[in-house]
Amino acid sequence: MTDEDAPFAPVRVVTVHRDALEVAGPAFDGRLASPSAGDADAATVGDWLLIDPHTRRIERFLERRTVFKRKGAGTQHRVQLIAANVDTLLLITSANQDFNLARLERYLALALDAEVTPVLVITKADLVDATPFIARARRSMPALAVKAVDAREPEEATRLAPWFGRGQTVALLGSSGVGKSTLLNTLAGRALQSTQATRSDDDRGRHTTTARSLHRLPGGAWMLDTPGMRELQLFDVADGIDEVFADLASLAAACRFSDCTHAAEPGCAIRTAMESGAIDAERLSRYEKLRREEARNSETIAEARARAKAFGRMARQVMERKRKQREW
Repeated sequence: MTDEDAPFAPVRVVTVHRDALEVAGPAFDGRLASPSAGDADAATVGDWLLIDPHTRRIERFLERRTVFKRKGAGTQHRVQLIAANVDTLLLITSANQDFNLARLERYLALALDAEVTPVLVITKADLVDATPFIARARRSMPALAVKAVDAREPEEATRLAPWFGRGQTVALLGSSGVGKSTLLNTLAGRALQSTQATRSDDDRGRHTTTARSLHRLPGGAWMLDTPGMRELQLFDVADGIDEVFADLASLAAACRFSDCTHAAEPGCAIRTAMESGAIDAERLSRYEKLRREEARNSETIAEARARAKAFGRMARQVMERKRKQREW
């Protein structure tokens, strides 16, 4: 903040509605009219704003330190913001059929590209031995912090305390029914979100959280709860993917040809490593799938933005011609 901002009060976006923002701050807690902006500039949960405390008008957005975004669901080529100014991303999965390495790697790429600390939390560790799940996660990314907890027990949840310092913002990301809301309630010491049991036939959860919401915890940390995501289409996170698959990215850089497809080209370091058993074929397949998806989504969104920009320029030119005609 600068001296020019002195008359204004900082508030944080805790919930985004269709036509309004719920905000919290030392000078004002409540609802503000949502600003009109394009998808890329719209407010998202976790944003810091400066408002006029008397008129409650938004004066400006403060610069985001970090931001999570994804390709919007469906066929529309647009960006959907998930959250901003997050310090740690808790990737929540459970010790049952929900555990999925491909989805975990997708979430990790999102976190690492945003330069946010990822922590894998395996819930329902009171029901089964979580050791095999921990081992599988660490084989995928050895440096990843992994914690197995019973999300209902306060003593267990305190194992996550290192990431919940005062002023820190922690986001929860995972499928429905894995215990995100339960963990939030345990850490908060009260019921902030309702919870439901998982289905006994397939261990899958029912949706309890219906919108992203930010909550202030007793110790001064912020926690962001998110609905279970059916689809997380990646874009503009190529560096994050390469960091998750650092071993494969390093090998690919050693291929003789820079555009190597790792299929039949001579001097392919990836294929040589596969033939020697040094790398896992399934892991390579997941890496290539994410890279193709990321490249495709990034290209289509860039093209959509270029078209929108060109259309806007054309519309302005037409309006300018009409204005000049009226003046004549």
